[in-house]
Amino acid sequence: MSERDKFLEDAMRLVTDLSANQTFATVRPLLNFWAIFSPSQESGVGINGQAKRTPFGLYRDGTELRGLYANNSDVALMACASLGNKCNYAIILGNDPLYGGLGGEYTTTTASFANGALVLRHEIGHSIIEIGEEYDGGFAYFGVNAAHNPSAVTWTHWLEQQEGQASTLGAQRSVMPMQEYPWTLLNKTEPWTFSFLSSGNYARYLIKFSLSGLPGRDDLTILFDGVDLQWMPRKDIGVDRWHYDVYRDTPLSAGVHEISFVLKNGELEGTAQLCSVEILEYGTEDEFNTTPGHYGVFPTFSMDNETSYRPTNDDCLMRSVTKPNFCKVCLEGLWLSLLKRVDLIDDFRTTCGHNRERTFEVNLVPLAEFRDSPVSSHESYRITWLRDEEVLPQFTGMTRIDVGDETGTYRVDVQFSTEEVRMDEDGLLAATRSYTVTQTCP
Repeated sequence: MSERDKFLEDAMRLVTDLSANQTFATVRPLLNFWAIFSPSQESGVGINGQAKRTPFGLYRDGTELRGLYANNSDVALMACASLGNKCNYAIILGNDPLYGGLGGEYTTTTASFANGALVLRHEIGHSIIEIGEEYDGGFAYFGVNAAHNPSAVTWTHWLEQQEGQASTLGAQRSVMPMQEYPWTLLNKTEPWTFSFLSSGNYARYLIKFSLSGLPGRDDLTILFDGVDLQWMPRKDIGVDRWHYDVYRDTPLSAGVHEISFVLKNGELEGTAQLCSVEILEYGTEDEFNTTPGHYGVFPTFSMDNETSYRPTNDDCLMRSVTKPNFCKVCLEGLWLSLLKRVDLIDDFRTTCGHNRERTFEVNLVPLAEFRDSPVSSHESYRITWLRDEEVLPQFTGMTRIDVGDETGTYRVDVQFSTEEVRMDEDGLLAATRSYTVTQTCP
């Protein structure tokens, strides 16, 4: 019980970041968060596949800062189910200061100041939108943000289109000659070195890697073909994990190349860890469009180097956990997934006044003009009233109407529109209510 206050502070910090972030800000009226503290016999999360004595049994597979699993996930799911409509998505918060999380049937994250909110946004994307990864080296590529045939993508309505021309579905040109998840503890005796082969047929390349346990620039030297990459750790990252990109606007020559991670600070042996490293090669800008905000068909390479396709190069937090936003495709999926559970009409009622006139009133989810705080995206409600299937134009756009003493079947149709949703095949952005008046007010 002594850590209850810390749990509530951590939960509030993560929720504030999640809902204040520009990606979730627009759907904020569809979300409610509840925090429930469960005391544990031990504090923290387990390592090496062994859970501590905690209600949900959170643990890491080894010492690597990646997945955070729940040994007692059924307990978490039953706890969520016991709350009924107050819990659609279970988030298990681990009392740990370092990177870790998981998404799917339930979501896990940690109290990490650098990564907790970033990981939560990414993992809850899996849980709510029911989508797979966009980063390379994974195994689950599915949902609205993934295609396995470049001519059969589901986001054509987001592709750029020239006037009089169809959207281009050609895949962007890139290749992944090297990708590893070493999860290795570095030592001063021998650097971690990997060689790979480049065809020399691409115009540019990107080196991606992630590290933990390395707080200082002088703790590590990274050599690429013998040249120091001059990496710089994120400020105040401490021993937590962080992702780094080194871009070079020059081609790799054909032949063998080598990357080495050389630990310089022997005091960090046992904590300094190389988590992941990847090399990507790109065609020219005409062949691979790196412009932020450009939507197309971008290759993603799995752990078996099989290819699927994603909507953007690097605009989505489902590809890069350090990004603050979903791409438009995932954001549209977020809206539609949440609206499967939320009715845009909160309340619909009829009353009789002292003058025997009947009043209808509808309360809507506070979006568009009913928001407490405006958002940058354009959105609106269209409200239409009908009596016996005939539109009552004098009441268009009104949430409260006086209809006198006329009988009949009254209906209100509500249509929400937002520029963040371009395709709503299931009519989730619409709602309707009706009431049949058989006698006048007394």
